[in-house]
Amino acid sequence: MENIDWSALGFDYTKTDFNARFTFTDGKWSEMEITSDEYIKMHMSASCLHYGIELFEGLKAFRGIDGKVRLFRVADNARRLQSSAKRLCLPVPSIEMIVDACVEVVKRNERFIPPYGTGASLYLRPVMFGTTVGLGVKPAKDALLIVYCSPVGAYFKSGIKPILVAIDREQDRAAPRGTGDVKVGGNYAASLMSGEKAHTLGYSNVMYLDAAEHKYIEECGAANFFGIKEGKYITPKSQSVLPSITNMSLRQIARDMGLEVEERHIPVEELETFEECGACGTAAVISPIGKIFDMQTDKV
Repeated sequence: MENIDWSALGFDYTKTDFNARFTFTDGKWSEMEITSDEYIKMHMSASCLHYGIELFEGLKAFRGIDGKVRLFRVADNARRLQSSAKRLCLPVPSIEMIVDACVEVVKRNERFIPPYGTGASLYLRPVMFGTTVGLGVKPAKDALLIVYCSPVGAYFKSGIKPILVAIDREQDRAAPRGTGDVKVGGNYAASLMSGEKAHTLGYSNVMYLDAAEHKYIEECGAANFFGIKEGKYITPKSQSVLPSITNMSLRQIARDMGLEVEERHIPVEELETFEECGACGTAAVISPIGKIFDMQTDKV
């Protein structure tokens, strides 16, 4: 292995040694296959390539100060993957399958787990595709589930520093009562145009409002939003917001610290009343927000 400068890692793919795979055919899942192959062979008419029948997860393994390696809330990620699979009418893998694959991938790629104190971690990406060959729009009867990993650093180039965020009222991340609350690829494809617009203006991320009325805060790019004021931890409640496992953890920490936790609609006008606010997620970690710019009203 080439020497890795752990402190210089960004959020990008670095080749590791092994990944785990399962296939679903004839109504049943295969045994776990461990391979060093980074590529997959797929029919050009596979359902995932045409109709977006694809989902993924993201979680991390950390090396502690005691040298031990720990996966963060892997069972919760497995449950969320199951929820996404059900929404896309894909075969649903068991919690045990997903957890076992994640543990095995971490063990087989242990040399890529960054040392404690570097600010880096081993990111795991379970990803699942519908692979049934056909032309019509219908649920996939066949699937491929892969778990691979990569050492990563900070998601934002600025690191753990206040980020600049832009509100985009002209584009929505997900439709009302759509797939915003599950982790499917289409949600992220829909965010690319507004993300690029924000980057052109010098902002790190986009803040999305609800698609129905464009009145309430929903997500902050690929992360959940939270705000602090008057001894309260406040975060959006919406059918279009992905239930973040990091946010779930922060809510519990907030309660343990004596803060009141509110999950509710947050009017965009309320932003200026927060004492502090941020974005949180597996990739974004906890990123404080330093400035919020409204692209349509030119208000800061």
